[in-house]
Amino acid sequence: MSDIIEAAVAALAKKLPNGFPATAKFVIKDEGAIIIDAEGVRAGDDEADVTLIASADTFKGILEGDVNPTMAFMTGKLKIEGAMGLAMQLGSALG
Repeated sequence: MSDIIEAAVAALAKKLPNGFPATAKFVIKDEGAIIIDAEGVRAGDDEADVTLIASADTFKGILEGDVNPTMAFMTGKLKIEGAMGLAMQLGSALG
């Protein structure tokens, strides 16, 4: 597992200590994927209800609060596949 994925798992676990009611996947380009569900946060590439795809820089900016997830989506820096409502719910939880 890459250092970026390890750091992202740790950061997401702090922001979502109780997990997420649905299954969401973050795909960090050229690094790997992270799953968030009711069991918590972990590295993995399982099936998900919603998948968010971004570069490591964009993902880091979202986690640190420097990048607005909605603006990242609108400018093409964040791609969403699956349930848009869950993506919005996850964005609120991370903000």
